[in-house]
Amino acid sequence: MDKVVQKKRFNKKTILIIVGTIVFIGLVAYGYSLSLSKVYKAEADKITISKVQYGDFEDVVLLNASVVPLTSVIVSSSEGGTVAQIFTENGATVVAGTPLLRIANPNALSNYTSSETSITEQINQLRKLRLDLETNQRIMSQDMMDIENSLRTSTRKYKIDSALFSKKVITKEEFNTSSQDYEYYQGRKALLKQAVKQENQSRVMQLQQIEVSISRMNESLQTIRQNIENMTIKAPVSGRLSSYDPIIGKSYGANEMLGKIDVLQGYKLQAGVDEYYLNRVKEGQTAQCEFNGKTYSLTVRKVIPEIIAGQFQVELSFEGKSPDELRRGLSMQVKLTLSDNSKSLLLAQGQFFQSTGGSWVFVVKDGKASKRNVKIGRKNYLYYEVLEGLQKDEEVITSSYDQFNQYDVIEINK
Repeated sequence: MDKVVQKKRFNKKTILIIVGTIVFIGLVAYGYSLSLSKVYKAEADKITISKVQYGDFEDVVLLNASVVPLTSVIVSSSEGGTVAQIFTENGATVVAGTPLLRIANPNALSNYTSSETSITEQINQLRKLRLDLETNQRIMSQDMMDIENSLRTSTRKYKIDSALFSKKVITKEEFNTSSQDYEYYQGRKALLKQAVKQENQSRVMQLQQIEVSISRMNESLQTIRQNIENMTIKAPVSGRLSSYDPIIGKSYGANEMLGKIDVLQGYKLQAGVDEYYLNRVKEGQTAQCEFNGKTYSLTVRKVIPEIIAGQFQVELSFEGKSPDELRRGLSMQVKLTLSDNSKSLLLAQGQFFQSTGGSWVFVVKDGKASKRNVKIGRKNYLYYEVLEGLQKDEEVITSSYDQFNQYDVIEINK
């Protein structure tokens, strides 16, 4: 007889599937339980723990400053053009008036030359008009002399004829002739005198206008000639040439910077400061720097509040003479004092601040770290000032919280 073979209820494949499912459910349950308790396990060597201290809080900020001259004068060309000739090199020490380079601009030069010719012609015409006025004055003066001479002659004859006519020596007709001549020259003199007076008034006004016009035209000529001369760029002041790299044939626009001249009267420091300190940095605050083993005192002379790339600029001047060995472009570290030292709780700076903004921290106790709200005040290059939430000698995780900032408790494995 055939024997009935009973089919197995679970085969190997089914058992594996069941086991895998159970393991998966267990892992999910474990993860869920961890999420409920919000516990994160961290290795001790991968985090930084700092102890809260009590001591002097130095209200200072470290700045990376650059050495710049006290005074720099920009070299530029009032007329655009291309570089035709170079007379000196970057870094050279120059005196005021030293030729630096020559700019070529044929169109501008042609316009200047044409304007110069036109103005010169106008000046010549005005000078000719002035000569004509002076000539006319001489002619009228000559006419007046002639009339006065004729009047004197006619007056003398009239007096003589009057005496002779009264004695019946000459006829009435002869007397009338001399009388008419006398009256005629008197009238001519009166008319010419009035004409001379009016002419003199007009001539004075015209000569004044001519002189003003000629003066203005001469100023225009001087400006044109100066512009032509300015195509040869000269050092405006004495000093050291910097930021100067012209190339033959390179084009520059009008008033475009060609270089700088650093006036050799000392140096100052210029530094970028994090915008966090914008309301705390003031003119007159003191700072210190070290150079060649010596400490130098500085004062904030200018604060430029414009924020660029998260920073604003300050200028600091040396108290007294700046070091002789300084050169433009040198970098120096400056310690800027914002206020006097004060006793405070101190917490070392760390990347935790980027995660929490200083509103809370993980406080370590018995191998575990838990969240605690805190209040952070000022900061310097080493510490944060703790205002609330922490006590002296408590330990805090100060490294980055990016991996576990959503957890409530950190278990630290050593």
